[in-house]
Amino acid sequence: MDFERTMQLLNEKKYNIIKSELGNYQTADIAEFIEELEEKQALVFFRLLPKEIASEVFSYLSVDRQAEISALANEKELANIVADLYFDDKVDYLEEMPAYVVKKILRNTSEAERKLINQFLAYPENSAGSLMTIEFVDIKKELTVSEVLDKIRKTGPNKETIYTCYVTDSWRHLLGTISLKELVLADVNTKIEDIMHTGPIYVNTHDDQEDIADTFKKYDLLAIPVVDNENRLVGIITIDDIVDVIEEENTEDFYKMAAVAPSDEEYINTGVLALSRKRIIWLLVLMISATFTGYIIKSFESTLSSVIALSAFIPMLMNTGGNAGSQASAIVIRSIVLGELSFKDIFKVFWKELRISLLVGSVLGFLNFIRIFFLERYSFPIALTVSATMLFTVVIAKVIGGMLPIIAKKLRLDPAIMSTPIISTIVDAVTLIIYFYFAMWFLKISV
Repeated sequence: MDFERTMQLLNEKKYNIIKSELGNYQTADIAEFIEELEEKQALVFFRLLPKEIASEVFSYLSVDRQAEISALANEKELANIVADLYFDDKVDYLEEMPAYVVKKILRNTSEAERKLINQFLAYPENSAGSLMTIEFVDIKKELTVSEVLDKIRKTGPNKETIYTCYVTDSWRHLLGTISLKELVLADVNTKIEDIMHTGPIYVNTHDDQEDIADTFKKYDLLAIPVVDNENRLVGIITIDDIVDVIEEENTEDFYKMAAVAPSDEEYINTGVLALSRKRIIWLLVLMISATFTGYIIKSFESTLSSVIALSAFIPMLMNTGGNAGSQASAIVIRSIVLGELSFKDIFKVFWKELRISLLVGSVLGFLNFIRIFFLERYSFPIALTVSATMLFTVVIAKVIGGMLPIIAKKLRLDPAIMSTPIISTIVDAVTLIIYFYFAMWFLKISV
Protein backbone atom coordinates (compact mmCIF):
# COMPACT_ATOMS: atom_id res chain seq x y z
CA MET A 1 0.00 0.00 0.00
CA ASP A 2 1.37 3.39 -1.04
CA PHE A 3 0.75 5.40 2.14
CA GLU A 4 1.91 8.75 0.72
CA ARG A 5 -0.26 8.52 -2.41
CA THR A 6 -3.31 7.39 -0.42
CA MET A 7 -2.81 10.25 2.04
CA GLN A 8 -2.59 12.71 -0.83
CA LEU A 9 -5.83 11.36 -2.35
CA LEU A 10 -7.50 11.61 1.06
CA ASN A 11 -6.38 15.22 1.53
CA GLU A 12 -7.62 16.06 -1.97
CA LYS A 13 -10.93 14.33 -1.17
CA LYS A 14 -10.65 12.02 -4.18
CA TYR A 15 -12.75 9.42 -2.44
CA ASN A 16 -13.88 7.58 -5.57
CA ILE A 17 -10.29 6.80 -6.53
CA ILE A 18 -9.55 5.56 -3.01
CA LYS A 19 -12.63 3.31 -3.01
CA SER A 20 -11.70 1.83 -6.37
CA GLU A 21 -8.21 0.93 -5.13
CA LEU A 22 -9.05 -0.39 -1.67
CA GLY A 23 -9.73 -3.89 -2.98
CA ASN A 24 -6.05 -4.18 -3.99
CA TYR A 25 -4.74 -3.69 -0.45
CA GLN A 26 -4.28 -6.11 2.44
CA THR A 27 -6.58 -5.47 5.40
CA ALA A 28 -3.63 -5.32 7.83
CA ASP A 29 -2.01 -2.58 5.68
CA ILE A 30 -5.26 -0.61 5.59
CA ALA A 31 -5.52 -0.83 9.38
CA GLU A 32 -1.92 0.36 9.72
CA PHE A 33 -2.72 3.37 7.51
CA ILE A 34 -5.82 4.23 9.56
CA GLU A 35 -3.72 4.15 12.74
CA GLU A 36 -1.58 6.98 11.33
CA LEU A 37 -4.52 9.28 10.56
CA GLU A 38 -6.04 11.95 12.74
CA GLU A 39 -9.26 11.05 14.52
CA LYS A 40 -11.74 12.57 12.05
CA GLN A 41 -9.72 11.53 9.01
CA ALA A 42 -9.70 7.97 10.33
CA LEU A 43 -13.50 7.90 10.46
CA VAL A 44 -13.79 9.39 6.95
CA PHE A 45 -11.40 6.81 5.55
CA PHE A 46 -13.08 3.99 7.44
CA ARG A 47 -16.45 4.94 5.91
CA LEU A 48 -14.93 4.45 2.46
CA LEU A 49 -14.21 0.79 3.14
CA PRO A 50 -16.45 -1.79 1.42
CA LYS A 51 -18.76 -3.53 3.89
CA GLU A 52 -17.14 -6.91 3.22
CA ILE A 53 -13.72 -5.79 4.56
CA ALA A 54 -14.68 -3.05 7.05
CA SER A 55 -15.15 -5.42 9.99
CA GLU A 56 -11.93 -7.29 9.27
CA VAL A 57 -9.96 -4.02 9.12
CA PHE A 58 -11.67 -2.92 12.33
CA SER A 59 -10.48 -6.07 14.14
CA TYR A 60 -6.85 -5.15 13.28
CA LEU A 61 -7.09 -1.67 14.80
CA SER A 62 -5.74 -0.79 18.24
CA VAL A 63 -8.20 -0.49 21.12
CA ASP A 64 -7.74 3.30 21.22
CA ARG A 65 -8.50 3.71 17.52
CA GLN A 66 -11.52 1.37 17.80
CA ALA A 67 -12.82 3.48 20.67
CA GLU A 68 -12.39 6.70 18.66
CA ILE A 69 -14.23 5.33 15.64
CA SER A 70 -16.96 3.89 17.88
CA ALA A 71 -17.49 7.25 19.55
CA LEU A 72 -17.76 9.12 16.23
CA ALA A 73 -19.75 6.53 14.25
CA ASN A 74 -23.53 6.57 14.32
CA GLU A 75 -25.50 3.69 15.79
CA LYS A 76 -26.28 2.07 12.42
CA GLU A 77 -22.63 2.13 11.31
CA LEU A 78 -21.55 0.66 14.62
CA ALA A 79 -24.14 -2.11 14.39
CA ASN A 80 -22.95 -3.02 10.88
CA ILE A 81 -19.32 -3.15 11.99
CA VAL A 82 -20.01 -5.33 15.02
CA ALA A 83 -22.44 -7.61 13.21
CA ASP A 84 -19.71 -8.80 10.83
CA LEU A 85 -17.01 -9.31 13.46
CA TYR A 86 -16.16 -12.86 14.40
CA PHE A 87 -17.62 -13.61 17.79
CA ASP A 88 -14.31 -13.72 19.69
CA ASP A 89 -13.26 -10.39 18.14
CA LYS A 90 -16.64 -8.98 19.09
CA VAL A 91 -16.21 -10.02 22.73
CA ASP A 92 -12.64 -8.65 22.84
CA TYR A 93 -13.91 -5.37 21.43
CA LEU A 94 -16.76 -5.06 23.95
CA GLU A 95 -14.39 -5.82 26.83
CA GLU A 96 -12.35 -2.73 26.03
CA MET A 97 -15.11 -0.26 25.13
CA PRO A 98 -16.68 2.31 27.49
CA ALA A 99 -20.04 1.36 28.99
CA TYR A 100 -22.03 3.77 26.79
CA VAL A 101 -20.59 2.22 23.63
CA VAL A 102 -21.39 -1.29 24.85
CA LYS A 103 -24.98 -0.27 25.61
CA LYS A 104 -25.31 1.27 22.15
CA ILE A 105 -24.14 -1.97 20.54
CA LEU A 106 -26.19 -4.34 22.68
CA ARG A 107 -29.35 -2.39 21.82
CA ASN A 108 -28.96 -3.62 18.25
CA THR A 109 -28.34 -7.30 19.03
CA SER A 110 -30.82 -10.11 19.56
CA GLU A 111 -31.70 -11.30 23.03
CA ALA A 112 -29.95 -14.64 22.41
CA GLU A 113 -26.74 -12.93 21.30
CA ARG A 114 -26.84 -10.50 24.23
CA LYS A 115 -27.12 -13.45 26.59
CA LEU A 116 -24.20 -15.19 24.89
CA ILE A 117 -22.04 -12.06 24.93
CA ASN A 118 -22.69 -11.51 28.63
CA GLN A 119 -21.76 -15.14 29.29
CA PHE A 120 -18.44 -14.70 27.50
CA LEU A 121 -17.72 -11.43 29.27
CA ALA A 122 -18.15 -13.24 32.60
CA TYR A 123 -15.19 -15.56 31.96
CA PRO A 124 -12.01 -14.68 33.88
CA GLU A 125 -9.60 -12.43 32.04
CA ASN A 126 -6.84 -14.33 30.20
CA SER A 127 -8.77 -17.60 30.41
CA ALA A 128 -9.69 -19.96 27.57
CA GLY A 129 -13.30 -18.80 27.86
CA SER A 130 -12.34 -15.20 27.19
CA LEU A 131 -10.29 -16.20 24.11
CA MET A 132 -12.56 -18.72 22.41
CA THR A 133 -14.97 -18.28 19.53
CA ILE A 134 -18.25 -20.14 18.94
CA GLU A 135 -17.85 -20.05 15.15
CA PHE A 136 -16.74 -23.59 14.39
CA VAL A 137 -18.11 -26.64 12.57
CA ASP A 138 -19.54 -29.32 14.87
CA ILE A 139 -20.86 -32.58 13.46
CA LYS A 140 -22.37 -35.86 14.61
CA LYS A 141 -20.56 -39.18 14.28
CA GLU A 142 -23.54 -40.79 12.50
CA LEU A 143 -23.21 -38.46 9.48
CA THR A 144 -21.51 -39.47 6.25
CA VAL A 145 -18.63 -37.58 4.67
CA SER A 146 -20.98 -36.33 1.96
CA GLU A 147 -23.43 -34.91 4.52
CA VAL A 148 -20.64 -33.19 6.43
CA LEU A 149 -19.22 -31.58 3.28
CA ASP A 150 -22.69 -30.28 2.44
CA LYS A 151 -22.95 -28.79 5.93
CA ILE A 152 -19.56 -27.11 5.58
CA ARG A 153 -20.58 -25.56 2.25
CA LYS A 154 -23.73 -24.12 3.84
CA THR A 155 -22.33 -22.91 7.16
CA GLY A 156 -18.62 -22.46 6.35
CA PRO A 157 -18.78 -18.81 5.22
CA ASN A 158 -19.86 -17.79 8.73
CA LYS A 159 -17.24 -19.85 10.57
CA GLU A 160 -13.86 -18.57 11.67
CA THR A 161 -12.22 -21.82 10.57
CA ILE A 162 -13.41 -24.93 8.73
CA TYR A 163 -10.13 -26.82 8.58
CA THR A 164 -11.00 -28.95 11.61
CA CYS A 165 -14.48 -30.28 12.41
CA TYR A 166 -15.44 -31.31 15.93
CA VAL A 167 -17.50 -34.43 16.55
CA THR A 168 -20.04 -34.22 19.39
CA ASP A 169 -22.91 -36.32 20.70
CA SER A 170 -26.47 -35.20 21.41
CA TRP A 171 -25.37 -33.56 24.67
CA ARG A 172 -22.51 -31.72 22.93
CA HIS A 173 -19.83 -33.83 24.62
CA LEU A 174 -16.61 -33.73 22.60
CA LEU A 175 -15.95 -37.13 21.03
CA GLY A 176 -13.26 -36.45 18.44
CA THR A 177 -12.01 -34.37 15.50
CA ILE A 178 -11.53 -34.71 11.76
CA SER A 179 -9.71 -32.41 9.34
CA LEU A 180 -11.09 -30.99 6.11
CA LYS A 181 -8.27 -32.71 4.23
CA GLU A 182 -9.38 -36.10 5.57
CA LEU A 183 -12.97 -35.37 4.61
CA VAL A 184 -12.07 -34.37 1.07
CA LEU A 185 -9.91 -37.47 0.55
CA ALA A 186 -12.36 -39.93 2.13
CA ASP A 187 -15.10 -41.87 0.35
CA VAL A 188 -18.31 -39.81 0.41
CA ASN A 189 -20.32 -42.68 1.92
CA THR A 190 -17.92 -43.26 4.84
CA LYS A 191 -19.35 -42.54 8.27
CA ILE A 192 -17.56 -40.00 10.44
CA GLU A 193 -17.25 -42.39 13.39
CA ASP A 194 -15.11 -44.67 11.22
CA ILE A 195 -12.47 -42.07 10.36
CA MET A 196 -12.55 -39.49 13.17
CA HIS A 197 -9.69 -39.08 15.66
CA THR A 198 -10.74 -39.93 19.20
CA GLY A 199 -9.08 -38.57 22.34
CA PRO A 200 -8.61 -35.01 21.05
CA ILE A 201 -6.40 -32.42 22.74
CA TYR A 202 -8.61 -29.83 24.47
CA VAL A 203 -8.59 -27.15 27.18
CA ASN A 204 -11.05 -26.09 29.85
CA THR A 205 -12.84 -22.74 29.81
CA HIS A 206 -10.93 -21.59 32.91
CA ASP A 207 -7.44 -22.66 31.80
CA ASP A 208 -4.88 -19.85 31.74
CA GLN A 209 -3.88 -18.43 28.35
CA GLU A 210 -0.17 -19.05 28.99
CA ASP A 211 -0.83 -22.77 29.52
CA ILE A 212 -2.95 -22.82 26.35
CA ALA A 213 -0.12 -21.23 24.37
CA ASP A 214 2.22 -23.96 25.66
CA THR A 215 -0.27 -26.59 24.46
CA PHE A 216 -0.41 -25.02 21.00
CA LYS A 217 3.39 -25.04 20.77
CA LYS A 218 3.72 -28.59 22.10
CA TYR A 219 1.26 -30.15 19.64
CA ASP A 220 1.69 -27.72 16.67
CA LEU A 221 -2.04 -26.91 16.62
CA LEU A 222 -3.97 -24.50 14.40
CA ALA A 223 -7.02 -24.61 16.68
CA ILE A 224 -7.97 -26.27 19.95
CA PRO A 225 -11.44 -27.11 21.31
CA VAL A 226 -12.61 -25.61 24.61
CA VAL A 227 -14.87 -27.64 26.91
CA ASP A 228 -16.68 -26.87 30.15
CA ASN A 229 -16.43 -28.87 33.37
CA GLU A 230 -18.80 -31.49 31.96
CA ASN A 231 -16.70 -31.99 28.81
CA ARG A 232 -19.24 -30.21 26.60
CA LEU A 233 -17.81 -28.37 23.61
CA VAL A 234 -18.44 -24.65 24.04
CA GLY A 235 -15.93 -23.08 21.64
CA ILE A 236 -12.52 -23.22 19.97
CA ILE A 237 -9.37 -21.10 20.15
CA THR A 238 -7.58 -20.41 16.87
CA ILE A 239 -3.88 -19.85 16.23
CA ASP A 240 -4.29 -16.12 15.46
CA ASP A 241 -5.52 -15.50 19.00
CA ILE A 242 -2.66 -17.54 20.47
CA VAL A 243 -0.08 -15.56 18.50
CA ASP A 244 -1.44 -12.44 20.23
CA VAL A 245 -1.26 -14.22 23.60
CA ILE A 246 2.36 -15.24 23.03
CA GLU A 247 3.27 -11.66 22.12
CA GLU A 248 1.42 -10.38 25.20
CA GLU A 249 3.11 -12.90 27.53
CA ASN A 250 6.55 -12.18 26.06
CA THR A 251 5.98 -8.45 26.52
CA GLU A 252 4.90 -9.01 30.12
CA ASP A 253 8.00 -11.12 30.81
CA PHE A 254 10.19 -8.45 29.21
CA TYR A 255 8.74 -5.81 31.54
CA LYS A 256 9.20 -8.02 34.59
CA MET A 257 12.79 -8.83 33.66
CA ALA A 258 13.45 -5.10 33.51
CA ALA A 259 11.74 -4.59 36.90
CA VAL A 260 8.83 -2.62 35.42
CA ALA A 261 5.15 -3.28 36.11
CA PRO A 262 3.54 -4.70 32.90
CA SER A 263 1.36 -2.40 30.79
CA ASP A 264 -1.01 -2.98 27.85
CA GLU A 265 -0.74 0.61 26.64
CA GLU A 266 1.66 1.83 23.99
CA TYR A 267 4.69 3.68 25.37
CA ILE A 268 4.13 6.82 23.30
CA ASN A 269 0.47 7.06 24.39
CA THR A 270 1.10 6.47 28.10
CA GLY A 271 1.33 9.46 30.41
CA VAL A 272 4.44 10.35 32.38
CA LEU A 273 2.72 9.79 35.74
CA ALA A 274 1.43 6.36 34.66
CA LEU A 275 4.89 5.27 33.52
CA SER A 276 6.44 6.62 36.70
CA ARG A 277 4.03 4.64 38.89
CA LYS A 278 4.86 1.43 37.03
CA ARG A 279 8.59 1.94 37.50
CA ILE A 280 8.92 3.42 40.95
CA ILE A 281 7.46 0.47 42.90
CA TRP A 282 10.14 -1.97 41.76
CA LEU A 283 12.84 0.68 42.09
CA LEU A 284 11.81 1.26 45.71
CA VAL A 285 11.89 -2.46 46.43
CA LEU A 286 15.33 -2.84 44.85
CA MET A 287 16.61 0.31 46.52
CA ILE A 288 15.58 -0.94 49.97
CA SER A 289 17.06 -4.39 49.31
CA ALA A 290 20.27 -2.79 48.03
CA THR A 291 20.76 -1.08 51.39
CA PHE A 292 21.92 -4.47 52.68
CA THR A 293 25.10 -4.05 50.63
CA GLY A 294 25.66 -0.75 52.42
CA TYR A 295 25.31 -2.44 55.80
CA ILE A 296 27.79 -5.14 54.75
CA ILE A 297 30.37 -2.56 53.69
CA LYS A 298 29.83 -0.68 56.93
CA SER A 299 30.31 -3.89 58.94
CA PHE A 300 33.70 -4.46 57.30
CA GLU A 301 34.74 -0.81 57.45
CA SER A 302 37.90 -1.62 59.42
CA THR A 303 38.94 -4.16 56.76
CA LEU A 304 38.58 -1.54 54.03
CA SER A 305 40.41 1.11 56.03
CA SER A 306 43.31 -1.29 56.63
CA VAL A 307 43.78 -1.97 52.91
CA ILE A 308 42.32 0.88 50.88
CA ALA A 309 43.18 -0.91 47.62
CA LEU A 310 40.39 -3.41 48.28
CA SER A 311 37.74 -0.80 47.51
CA ALA A 312 39.01 -0.39 43.92
CA PHE A 313 37.91 -3.94 43.01
CA ILE A 314 34.41 -3.88 44.53
CA PRO A 315 32.57 -2.52 41.40
CA MET A 316 34.24 -5.09 39.13
CA LEU A 317 33.37 -8.01 41.40
CA MET A 318 29.76 -6.92 41.91
CA ASN A 319 29.18 -6.25 38.21
CA THR A 320 30.72 -9.55 37.16
CA GLY A 321 28.64 -11.43 39.71
CA GLY A 322 25.43 -9.72 38.60
CA ASN A 323 26.17 -10.35 34.93
CA ALA A 324 27.01 -14.02 35.56
CA GLY A 325 23.78 -14.56 37.47
CA SER A 326 21.74 -12.75 34.81
CA GLN A 327 23.19 -14.96 32.07
CA ALA A 328 22.13 -18.12 33.89
CA SER A 329 18.67 -16.82 34.82
CA ALA A 330 17.93 -15.60 31.27
CA ILE A 331 18.76 -19.00 29.75
CA VAL A 332 16.82 -20.93 32.41
CA ILE A 333 13.78 -18.61 32.16
CA ARG A 334 13.71 -19.11 28.39
CA SER A 335 13.88 -22.90 28.83
CA ILE A 336 11.03 -22.80 31.37
CA VAL A 337 8.87 -20.71 29.04
CA LEU A 338 9.51 -23.15 26.17
CA GLY A 339 8.57 -26.07 28.40
CA GLU A 340 12.09 -27.55 28.33
CA LEU A 341 12.56 -27.38 32.13
CA SER A 342 10.42 -28.16 35.16
CA PHE A 343 11.03 -28.48 38.90
CA LYS A 344 12.13 -32.11 38.53
CA ASP A 345 15.13 -30.85 36.54
CA ILE A 346 16.39 -28.62 39.34
CA PHE A 347 19.32 -30.88 40.28
CA LYS A 348 20.32 -31.22 36.62
CA VAL A 349 20.35 -27.43 36.35
CA PHE A 350 22.37 -27.17 39.58
CA TRP A 351 24.98 -29.64 38.33
CA LYS A 352 25.23 -28.04 34.89
CA GLU A 353 25.52 -24.47 36.21
CA LEU A 354 28.06 -25.58 38.84
CA ARG A 355 30.35 -27.02 36.15
CA ILE A 356 29.88 -24.02 33.85
CA SER A 357 30.59 -21.57 36.67
CA LEU A 358 33.70 -23.41 37.82
CA LEU A 359 35.11 -23.27 34.30
CA VAL A 360 34.14 -19.64 33.67
CA GLY A 361 35.09 -18.50 37.18
CA SER A 362 38.51 -20.17 36.98
CA VAL A 363 39.32 -18.44 33.69
CA LEU A 364 38.17 -15.03 34.98
CA GLY A 365 39.97 -15.49 38.29
CA PHE A 366 43.22 -16.53 36.58
CA LEU A 367 43.13 -13.59 34.15
CA ASN A 368 42.44 -11.19 37.00
CA PHE A 369 45.34 -12.58 39.00
CA ILE A 370 47.67 -11.99 36.02
CA ARG A 371 46.39 -8.44 35.59
CA ILE A 372 46.44 -7.45 39.27
CA PHE A 373 49.71 -9.09 40.30
CA PHE A 374 51.90 -8.80 37.20
CA LEU A 375 50.52 -5.74 35.39
CA GLU A 376 49.16 -3.51 38.15
CA ARG A 377 51.82 -4.62 40.67
CA TYR A 378 49.54 -5.23 43.64
CA SER A 379 50.72 -7.59 46.35
CA PHE A 380 50.22 -11.34 46.07
CA PRO A 381 47.62 -11.50 48.92
CA ILE A 382 45.49 -8.78 47.29
CA ALA A 383 45.68 -10.47 43.87
CA LEU A 384 44.76 -13.80 45.48
CA THR A 385 41.87 -12.24 47.43
CA VAL A 386 40.32 -10.65 44.32
CA SER A 387 40.85 -13.72 42.11
CA ALA A 388 39.45 -16.18 44.66
CA THR A 389 36.47 -13.91 45.22
CA MET A 390 35.92 -13.75 41.47
CA LEU A 391 35.84 -17.55 41.23
CA PHE A 392 33.45 -18.04 44.15
CA THR A 393 31.25 -15.11 43.08
CA VAL A 394 30.76 -16.50 39.57
CA VAL A 395 29.98 -19.97 40.95
CA ILE A 396 27.40 -18.70 43.44
CA ALA A 397 25.89 -16.20 40.97
CA LYS A 398 25.35 -18.79 38.23
CA VAL A 399 23.94 -21.38 40.61
CA ILE A 400 21.55 -18.82 42.15
CA GLY A 401 20.61 -17.47 38.72
CA GLY A 402 19.85 -20.97 37.47
CA MET A 403 17.92 -22.19 40.52
CA LEU A 404 15.72 -19.24 41.48
CA PRO A 405 13.53 -19.17 38.31
CA ILE A 406 12.76 -22.90 38.73
CA ILE A 407 11.89 -22.41 42.40
CA ALA A 408 9.70 -19.43 41.47
CA LYS A 409 7.83 -21.56 38.92
CA LYS A 410 7.26 -24.26 41.55
CA LEU A 411 5.82 -21.62 43.90
CA ARG A 412 3.46 -20.53 41.07
CA LEU A 413 5.32 -17.24 40.63
CA ASP A 414 6.37 -15.87 37.26
CA PRO A 415 9.98 -16.99 36.68
CA ALA A 416 10.61 -13.68 34.88
CA ILE A 417 10.67 -11.83 38.21
CA MET A 418 13.90 -13.72 39.02
CA SER A 419 15.79 -11.70 36.45
CA THR A 420 18.61 -9.17 36.32
CA PRO A 421 17.57 -6.71 39.09
CA ILE A 422 16.67 -9.38 41.67
CA ILE A 423 19.65 -11.62 40.89
CA SER A 424 22.06 -8.66 40.95
CA THR A 425 20.79 -7.48 44.33
CA ILE A 426 21.23 -10.93 45.89
CA VAL A 427 24.60 -11.56 44.28
CA ASP A 428 25.94 -8.13 45.29
CA ALA A 429 25.40 -8.91 48.97
CA VAL A 430 26.92 -12.40 48.69
CA THR A 431 29.92 -11.05 46.75
CA LEU A 432 30.78 -8.49 49.40
CA ILE A 433 30.59 -11.03 52.22
CA ILE A 434 32.87 -13.43 50.36
CA TYR A 435 35.27 -10.63 49.43
CA PHE A 436 35.73 -9.29 52.92
CA TYR A 437 36.10 -12.71 54.54
CA PHE A 438 38.74 -13.66 51.98
CA ALA A 439 40.50 -10.36 52.69
CA MET A 440 40.54 -11.16 56.40
CA TRP A 441 41.98 -14.63 55.74
CA PHE A 442 44.56 -13.84 53.06
CA LEU A 443 45.60 -10.41 54.38
CA LYS A 444 45.41 -11.38 58.05
CA ILE A 445 43.17 -8.41 58.85
CA SER A 446 40.99 -8.45 61.95
CA VAL A 447 37.56 -6.87 61.95
